[in-house]
Amino acid sequence: MPKAETRAAPVPVRPHLRVAVLPLPNFTMLALAGFIDTLRLAADEGDRSRQIRCQWSVLSEGRKLVKASNGIVVQPNDGLIDPQTFDYVVVIGGTLHGTEQETETLLAYLRAAAAAGIPLIGLCNGVFTLARAGLMQGRRACVSWFHHVDYSAEFPDLPLVSDRMFLVDGNRITCPGGVGSVHLASWLVERHLGPGSAAKGLRIMLEEAAIPAEAPQPAPAVHGFAQARDPRVRRSLLAIERLLDQRLSLADIASMVGSTPRNLTRLFVADLGMTPKAAQEVIRMGRVRRLLSDTQWPIAHIAAECGFTDASHLIKRFRDFEGVTPVRYRDQRSSGVGENGAD
Repeated sequence: MPKAETRAAPVPVRPHLRVAVLPLPNFTMLALAGFIDTLRLAADEGDRSRQIRCQWSVLSEGRKLVKASNGIVVQPNDGLIDPQTFDYVVVIGGTLHGTEQETETLLAYLRAAAAAGIPLIGLCNGVFTLARAGLMQGRRACVSWFHHVDYSAEFPDLPLVSDRMFLVDGNRITCPGGVGSVHLASWLVERHLGPGSAAKGLRIMLEEAAIPAEAPQPAPAVHGFAQARDPRVRRSLLAIERLLDQRLSLADIASMVGSTPRNLTRLFVADLGMTPKAAQEVIRMGRVRRLLSDTQWPIAHIAAECGFTDASHLIKRFRDFEGVTPVRYRDQRSSGVGENGAD
């Protein structure tokens, strides 16, 4: 009788990339799905989804269900297991208002991970949780332009940017979420598995190429400036838009985007056909028009909101710009008369 062939059991292959994902209550689903699916496509051949080269585990305190901001409920794989099991710990935030505060147990877990040298990733508004745990001291954070003011208000002493896709500052990595989650995960895949694995996942997800960390966030399509192409011009427009009440000087704006006043002016003229000051005026007047049309705020309140010294300053500049006073403009809009009517 022939001797039976014996085969050694396959030796488990340690994944090149191991990630813990902690979705917080009201987390954003796109950030979670985009990040994990990028790992999934790099983890195996084709889209078979076996966790071979990448491994991920969704965690929550006590393995409790976590509801996303869109109402979908996620069942985590594990509780808050030893963070040293992973190469990264990712905290995924979401809506800022009407959300449960982080427990001390969760904050202590993140502090333990940081103390063990595990890089921490704040995805979407997960960076707020890292900051509340005291883990962003001396670290720059990257948030969405939409939440720039929220972060600055809660953490006025912490450095912040909101004009790029994601930011790597030592062992703290922050990303505003959205499609940025895909590109951050792809950056991790390229770093640990190589460019081929990263490119494969992007192609399957119909992304043409990787977007680098320093690429500007898509600017809000306001005031006719969606055509801006130069990254420094787009970042400047974002800064003007989100900090309109602060009456930024040209030097302020240039410093924010890593340019000089003279060079930034040259870029604006080449890209938009106007100076930064003129673009700032267009944005400011666009905001005034919207507030006059959509609110009943007093003129003095609108003046403060839009960066004018007082109501008289707003009235004079608005008349010069629009040909009518703010009150007359509001009356025309409420009565259906075109905004170019005579004062």
